Amino acid sequence: MTYKEYKKAALAENPELLREYEALAPQYDIIDAVIAARIEKQMTQAELAERADTKQSNISRFESGNYNPSVEFLRKIAGALDKQLEITLK
Repeated sequence: MTYKEYKKAALAENPELLREYEALAPQYDIIDAVIAARIEKQMTQAELAERADTKQSNISRFESGNYNPSVEFLRKIAGALDKQLEITLK
């Protein structure tokens, strides 16, 4: 069984787990977007940190999901990646 198959089965079997997973989705979507943009620019975490005027450890903690970033932090990261931060409420 692959990880994707396991995750699909686990979420289907446990409605509470599914709710928690969906609640965290926006956080992980942001992390995925930052990692993809950094890789597209062929930047290391250290290079991104330097351009964003922060520490590499902050980038690492953010990318691993162990850091709850401020909007200002996300704005700095976006700028360092030549992107714009846009927040849309649905």
